[in-house]
Formats: sequence, C-alpha cells, structure tokens
Amino acid sequence: MNEYKPWLDWAVELQAIGQTGLHYAKDPFDIERYERIRAIASEMIAHKTGIPADKVADLFCCDHGYQTPKLETRAAIFNDEGKILLVEEKNGTWALPGGWVDVNISVKENTVKEVREEAGLDVTADRVIAVQDREKHNQPVYAYKICKIFVLCTVKGGAFTPNTETIASGYFDLEHLPRLALEKITPEQVKMCIDAYKAGDKWQTFFD
Repeated sequence: MNEYKPWLDWAVELQAIGQTGLHYAKDPFDIERYERIRAIASEMIAHKTGIPADKVADLFCCDHGYQTPKLETRAAIFNDEGKILLVEEKNGTWALPGGWVDVNISVKENTVKEVREEAGLDVTADRVIAVQDREKHNQPVYAYKICKIFVLCTVKGGAFTPNTETIASGYFDLEHLPRLALEKITPEQVKMCIDAYKAGDKWQTFFD
C-alpha cells in the first residue's frame, strides 16, 4: 500500500483542488488553471501506473462539484449455522454482496438492491456494522477515496441464480474462507462482520 505514497496523496489532493476550484470558479482564467491542475493530477497517475491517460481521466476526473468520497455498500448475511454469505465473481474470487451506491437511492436501498442482484435474495437491511475508509483496510490503494459501509441483513426469501456479476454463492465460516477479492473484502473485514452478528444489539458501529 505504501508503494504509491506519498505521490498518490499529492495527485489525489491536486485532483480535489482542481475539481473544487472548477465548481466555484467564475473567472475564465481561473477555470483554465483549475482544469490544468486536474490534468496534471491525471498525468501523474498515468505516468506512475502505466494506465492510459484517457482512462485515468475518465476514472479520476469525471466528477463535478465539491470533491467527496464515493460510497460502497457490503451486505453481511448469515445462515442458521452462523456462517456468512459470499458470492463468487467471474474471476473466481469471492466477496460480500455489494457495490457502488447509486445516486438515486439511499444506502439502505442500495444494500437491498445489490443483494437481490448478486445473490438473488430478498433481505432487510437492519444495522450498520461499520463505515470504513477503504484505503486503510483494502489493497490496492485507489486514486479516489471510498467509504465502505457494512450492513447486517436478514434474509426474507429468494434463491441464487447465476447473473451478469456472480456465478455462485455459499456460506462460509472464518476458518474455511475461499479466495477473497481483497480489493473488496479481507479476512479481517469478514471477522468484523461475524463479530457484529454474534454481538447482536451489543455491537457498536465501527468507523474510521
């Protein structure tokens, strides 16, 4: 993770300054300067990572308005044996059902939607387990900030069917986890969810 620091932090800060400046600037010369600051940040990422500059710009410099982190939800679902549900992605790695929070729905609604899409289950989103700064827990570090929201859910019905995102699902205990998509979920994060499930109402939401 430290391989990309401190230059990644500099690039992220430059991008934020440029994006925020473009949101508030009125003077055409200031707008031009902020656009250039944003472009420099994108060029830094492209030069260091080898990712094509146009792709970096699409991923890194596509937002508007004041710079804020992106939101991602992950659902923690358990069976009667206390095992946690994971879904298998097309590359053979496993993760908690989840994904980006859509702009037109809430965190709670997004959690329910992602579980339905990736695991085929109808759930209620009951409790926030944690709100984490992704780069403190997952690798690799991304050029944009992400807040990961882990939500404890209860199954009400449904069944898994293969879909465009996942090819299998299963319940696992901590000692027999499959190969995880570590950029999305780590064994430590799985353990945190299991601990929250066991603690019930006594669990205190963790946040960075």
